Amino acid sequence: MTSTLHAKLGDTLYRAWLDRTPVAPFSARPEGLPLADAYRVQQQFIARRLAAGETVVGKKIGVTSQVVQDMLDVRQPDFGVLLSGMHYAAGEAIPIDTLIQPRAEGEIAFYLQHDLRGPGVTREHVLAATGSVGACFEIVDSRIRDWAIRIGDTVADNASCGVYVLGDERVPTNSLDLAACRMTLDKNRERVAEGIGAAALGHPADAVAWLANTLGELGMPLLAGEVVLSGSLAALIPVTRGDELEMHIEGIGGCAVRFV
Repeated sequence: MTSTLHAKLGDTLYRAWLDRTPVAPFSARPEGLPLADAYRVQQQFIARRLAAGETVVGKKIGVTSQVVQDMLDVRQPDFGVLLSGMHYAAGEAIPIDTLIQPRAEGEIAFYLQHDLRGPGVTREHVLAATGSVGACFEIVDSRIRDWAIRIGDTVADNASCGVYVLGDERVPTNSLDLAACRMTLDKNRERVAEGIGAAALGHPADAVAWLANTLGELGMPLLAGEVVLSGSLAALIPVTRGDELEMHIEGIGGCAVRFV
């Protein structure tokens, strides 16, 4: 696939994001969308948003849990870039009209105080580099019509990242068993999902290690000061106008979000 086509597809996703109008899956093209090309398309999509004034604030890991892999029929993790324009404060109202087909994920956010440079990053390296963790919502929002995605589609689409919400509480990792931490998620005061930290590739720090090593192959580090969303701990929850969500992760804290 040529650089011209990478740019064209990235521009198509940028326009879909601006116009809130989904596009047909790129993977349905006769030539498909190989993974390496999909990441180049993602870079073009992100470059357009950076040129419009946003900044990089972190990374997100997607498709880490079995339930999400089954739901989306995608069989490997991916990553995307968190931008300044994606962030909402805890409890802040998110206008539903700014999204296309949103779904909410409850996750553990890692706040890095040291760089992580792959290859060779382990769970222990991740925990040592992490200043604290907190509860968060990622609101995924595919620019691909009807969520009809394969791995190349979601990668090109910045790992289907929409917006995210960080909880106010942050705690150090030294007293936590992150794999065993239980999450509960309520929608409009009714329990809709439960999960544990192990849902994210067996351990959320292993998910961050995967990301650091994958980025390392591309010559890119995770940097001190960045936030990393480590992956959904339960099924994706569709949301619409008027919905209110609350989640809590034992030992870590909670997070709330509402849609207007």
